[in-house]
Amino acid sequence: MHEPAINPKWQWPLPVCRPRVASGAPPPSDVADRAAPRAPAGLGQGPPRGPRLPPATSAWLHPLLRRAGSLYKPIQPPVTNRLLTHTPQTKPSSQSNKPARNTHRPAQQQHSSGDSLPCSLALRAMAPATADAAGVGAGPAVGRVKTALGVAACERDAEKLELIEQLTKGFDDEQQRVLAAILARNNGAEYLRRHGMEGCTDRDAFKARVPVVTYEDLRPEIERIANGDRSNIISSHPISEFLTSSGTSAGERKLMPTIEDELDRRQMLYSLLMPVMNLFVPGLDKGKGLYFLFIKSETKTPGGLPARPVLTSYYKSDHFKYRPFDAYQVYTSPTPAILCTDSFQSMYSQMLCGLLVRTEVLRVGAVFASGLLRAIRFLQLHWKELARDIETGTLSAKVVEPSIRAAVAEVLEPNPDLAAFVAAECAKDNWEGIITRMWPNTKYLDVIVTGAMAQYIPTLKFYSGGLPMACTMYASSECYFGLNLRPMCDPSEVSYTIMPNMGYFELMPHDPEAPAVSMDDPPPRLVDLADAEVGKEYELVITTYAGLCRYRVGDILQVTGFHNAAPQFRFVRRKNVLLSIDSDKTDEAELQAAVERAARLLAPYGASIVEYTSEADATTIPGHYVVYWELMLKDCREGLWPEAAVFERCCLEMEEALNSVYRQGRNGDAIGPLEIRVVRGGTFEEVMDYAISRGASINQYKAPRCVSFGPIIELLNSRVLSKHFSPACPKYGPPKK
Repeated sequence: MHEPAINPKWQWPLPVCRPRVASGAPPPSDVADRAAPRAPAGLGQGPPRGPRLPPATSAWLHPLLRRAGSLYKPIQPPVTNRLLTHTPQTKPSSQSNKPARNTHRPAQQQHSSGDSLPCSLALRAMAPATADAAGVGAGPAVGRVKTALGVAACERDAEKLELIEQLTKGFDDEQQRVLAAILARNNGAEYLRRHGMEGCTDRDAFKARVPVVTYEDLRPEIERIANGDRSNIISSHPISEFLTSSGTSAGERKLMPTIEDELDRRQMLYSLLMPVMNLFVPGLDKGKGLYFLFIKSETKTPGGLPARPVLTSYYKSDHFKYRPFDAYQVYTSPTPAILCTDSFQSMYSQMLCGLLVRTEVLRVGAVFASGLLRAIRFLQLHWKELARDIETGTLSAKVVEPSIRAAVAEVLEPNPDLAAFVAAECAKDNWEGIITRMWPNTKYLDVIVTGAMAQYIPTLKFYSGGLPMACTMYASSECYFGLNLRPMCDPSEVSYTIMPNMGYFELMPHDPEAPAVSMDDPPPRLVDLADAEVGKEYELVITTYAGLCRYRVGDILQVTGFHNAAPQFRFVRRKNVLLSIDSDKTDEAELQAAVERAARLLAPYGASIVEYTSEADATTIPGHYVVYWELMLKDCREGLWPEAAVFERCCLEMEEALNSVYRQGRNGDAIGPLEIRVVRGGTFEEVMDYAISRGASINQYKAPRCVSFGPIIELLNSRVLSKHFSPACPKYGPPKK
């Protein structure tokens, strides 16, 4: 395989980072040092305790959890697919202004976790959660226990695995209980009253009276909440914040309402991930996890509620910042680095800390596959400066955030031998296997590689030397859904088992070959998950504790089987999404509007676009959109062909027309400049001929607006006359408060 190409135009941004620690607040320090684990400062010798479980939580907890005692107590979630947990810290005491010291000192090598949002969010990493909030500091429990899922690493793991078995065996009963609990707790909500559900918890009545809705249907209610209406509009519990979805509506991120105790439900799911992973990969408590985690900008709605991505919400919460020690949740990245909005300072310090303990790293990950590839690209660009810091034991002056400098100072000391090694490896022309060369004890990569992220699998194999890629969890901003009971399987075989206690789920049958349904047609009948048919595709519809009722998530899933009575699904794709590089999602309508906008710049030259298609090019770092244009000139005289600068302006014009998630990614480091490739006349007729030769109907053929099939891409690239890149980043600014 060829090493991925790097466009020299793409430079890493170097904005100034504002301090994120309030004046007078003790800076969280969570870079691991090299000594043995010690108890968090201020907690004596006893095990650290997690936050108390909110009283409201008991309403939704399954009886199994209550019987399980400590099993039911809040777990400090590992970072799964995107929620990562690094080193535990103590919460600031009102009696002391002394900064809390880092409490994680792994003995040898430990593991980390990530959080799984693809899910639309698709948060996906592995969330190590073998330890409960109670008793975490005591270290890993001893003794292997046989369970239905396999031999558990310890009794605590066995309890969690048994919970999975019980929930999946009584799947439909649990779903009915969850729906009744949601309807009972939101009994006073205006939305349910409007649809005749006040005082009613019956499932049949719910299906008959409550409509299936999209985000646009709920926009009036969401806007009322965002503008400050605190009445019980969709939920009887106060909306605590909005989680911004990677999906967009009218070009802006969708706002997903959430409530305080939703985090406890998510943590309960996190607590199941590590017991499953321990069935397949032993010894993860003997090392660390190198995860590249970042927060994104947040705003406040006109009514004063925070609006931010789900992982930003988690990383900035006390659950993350003051998590108790757990041998399965020791990470190399300092919390201050994760909480810095400056991408350079955050990435630089996380990469440096990962290199300092290179032999202790047992797994490497990021939220999405694209994020891990950006980290590799960063190492390619900055290895000389990183090696210099390691050699001298001093942190680069480009890192100015005080809390990051303090955290890194705990572990950074002169190490000429390590610096020489890093320089020698990075100076080589061939970067194949660089992950295992830098971190030789890595057992697997923890990244989302399903859905749109599957395009990065070949590149990850190149850089990792073929390491396995673990997909552990399926979640989104709207709701967390389930976990992968075979996390070390091949990415093409990943199936997620839906956990029935996370929300109430229904399925809308989806036939990819069926004609589009008109607005006048009745909606298809929804199916309970227990009645799903293997091999069929469905769109997921959810009802949540936060008040979303029969909401269409937009994920297309295929049923692959059952675990006990719980259905298992393969994530197929996001509905209507054509292009995606990172968390961006561009549909056909957006792409069409962008092409039409750019085409206006060609009019003075008598040129028009005959046909076009696109692809998400993942062979470059970062990936970028490629749009193929076939042009027609009204006047074929020489000299009238548009100049290169015109096509570059067309690239930028298209980017300006795309949604805010795309534009934010371009202004950061997530997405590369859009590229237009002009192909010679007749190219799209050749594409049609090829499709017909493979069985397509000439009467029904339409040029695809996005291509991913190798031979078609090769055909298009062989007909390219010129290539043009966007010369600047499109305008982007966070929504005004």
